[in-house]
Amino acid sequence: MPAGEWADAEVALRYLEQQDEFPHRTEGERVLLEHLPLETGSILDLGTGDGRLLNLVKADRPLAKGVALDDSEVMLERARERFEDRDDIELIRHDMAEPLPDLGTFGAVVSSFAIHHLEHERKQALYREVFELLEAGGVFANLEHVASPSEKLHLAFFEAIGEPIENEDPSDRTTDVHSQLAWLGEAGFVDVDCHWKWLEMALLVGVRPA
Repeated sequence: MPAGEWADAEVALRYLEQQDEFPHRTEGERVLLEHLPLETGSILDLGTGDGRLLNLVKADRPLAKGVALDDSEVMLERARERFEDRDDIELIRHDMAEPLPDLGTFGAVVSSFAIHHLEHERKQALYREVFELLEAGGVFANLEHVASPSEKLHLAFFEAIGEPIENEDPSDRTTDVHSQLAWLGEAGFVDVDCHWKWLEMALLVGVRPA
């Protein structure tokens, strides 16, 4: 996440306290798991937070090795606690506003409610970088906070999650679904689609051609 915005421990901890309360989140996570390759040997989690999504993926595909990136030390500390004594998961501190480091290749790249904090130009560049990290036939699955098509629907989302609009995260830089699907296609992904959506929560998936 952009430097300076999630380094604040209070911000990070407040998010961790609320993440299990987001309506329908588990539905999106379940659909995400359905779209990952069953036989993948390696998984990269971008903006892992406390490792919630990677933990779900590993439970479903226990033989896969995991690499997780995040820029918040508070988040990474929680992830270290979650994955304590696990030698099949590597945690790396990295600000996604900067180009991804050389991490090797992966059968799947996942992300959960993290990429929307990046500037739009950086999102597009990141999608291109993810494409290059994927093995042939690999899948990118991004469970994301997206922009509503109208202010009325934007307000409805905040009402649905029980959050006053005044508490909207100033670090949110949401983008609509159609623009992001187009960016994925421009990056080289095929079979690009939105496989699940509830208000401003959506699962965007693309595949690197075999």
